[in-house]
Amino acid sequence: MFYLGLDLGQRRDPSAIAVVQRGRDQRLLVRHLERIPLGTSYPRVVSRVKEILALDELCGRCSVAADATGVGAPVMDMLRDARLGCEIASVTITSGERESQSGQTWNVPKRDLMAGLQVLLERDELRIAEKLRDAGALMRELMNVRTKRKENGRERMGADGYGEHDDLAIALALGCWRAGKQLPRYGESSQRFRTG
Repeated sequence: MFYLGLDLGQRRDPSAIAVVQRGRDQRLLVRHLERIPLGTSYPRVVSRVKEILALDELCGRCSVAADATGVGAPVMDMLRDARLGCEIASVTITSGERESQSGQTWNVPKRDLMAGLQVLLERDELRIAEKLRDAGALMRELMNVRTKRKENGRERMGADGYGEHDDLAIALALGCWRAGKQLPRYGESSQRFRTG
């Protein structure tokens, strides 16, 4: 099974796509990384996701976790209207304390997404192929992710204050997060699965 994470950006930050596959040994393997050029329209981003999901290896064997933060809700509508043939989890990335869910809509703390990636890497349960075009950029992002406490007491997490964007890291975190969920696959009854 494959899991596509989509981080949405446009003017300041690029959108990014990461595809992970659960291997036979249960490790997650990063199969695709892509930073979409700044200024790319959301309909074009949705078209690119559709192109990737139409690849023979992924067709009918992939789930999507897409960033619904900010302008994400209309893009979620575009993704659903594109009839991708897969389940789509809409994820609002929050600064909150805990994850919550309503149907296929999730609120997930950014801290949890990034900590999940860190745990996978520390346990050697996530493999990133060096030959991927954006593997170096991803590694720089992961190394530059920091947590900063604001004056109001809230935390801000990201790499963007350290000379790097964090779009690839977020896309990967979304894909890995989705791989860790026991959600129904597209077209299957949700009664057979428990939310994990």
